[in-house]
Amino acid sequence: MNYDEHGHGYSIHRRPDPRIASRIHAALGDARTVANVGAGSGSYEPDDRYVLAFEPSQVMRAQRSPVLAPAISAHAESLPLDDQSVDAAMAILTIHHWTAPVTGLKQLRRVARGPVAVLTIDVTLLPSYWLLAEYLPEAIEIDRHCFPPIELITKTLGGTASVESIPIPSDCSDGFVEAYWGRPEALLDDDIRSAQATWKSLPAGVESRAVSALAADLASGRWDALHGHLREQSSYDAGLMLVVSRPP
Repeated sequence: MNYDEHGHGYSIHRRPDPRIASRIHAALGDARTVANVGAGSGSYEPDDRYVLAFEPSQVMRAQRSPVLAPAISAHAESLPLDDQSVDAAMAILTIHHWTAPVTGLKQLRRVARGPVAVLTIDVTLLPSYWLLAEYLPEAIEIDRHCFPPIELITKTLGGTASVESIPIPSDCSDGFVEAYWGRPEALLDDDIRSAQATWKSLPAGVESRAVSALAADLASGRWDALHGHLREQSSYDAGLMLVVSRPP
């Protein structure tokens, strides 16, 4: 996704969810200095630590809250930091946008003395999400090429790695595409979809086809007949994973 072209208004719908944030911040341990790579508008940056944020998109940098430090214009693949210059590093739902994810992951490990926390999606679970399986099968194939496999992430980061599945709350305030697993009507909103990279990567005509089909199924009751039970769940596993690597 070209955030300089499509990132306007992103911070309105992509607000950090406190339950997800607590998992990320816990993974950073007692780190006092943190590099946030692919920082975007600043979601999930801890406010009790010194954060160096790196974000290549001017549009995204401009949407950072005034209470946050300005982000540095830099790409993940070439971080302007010395080796082991920060206590920890984080990359939150960003590695699938990097030109060379393996190079970027190696940079995270290079600059961090301690833990590296990466929030990403396990692509093997994508077909289990109704939106992708029934309305956007094209997105599954695209994402399989964009999201590095979990095993590649852990191997590249090295050290001692853990992988945690992060349940997505039913009222998740971070509007990534998987967040609306139990609120399908929200996906009919153009503004909400505009803050989700999935839609921007699709071939021409696919988005309108998918939205029209979902709208029809909601109006007819078909969606609820198949998936209405999801409305009663408090959380859902849609493949959101927190990978944490610590030096040996």
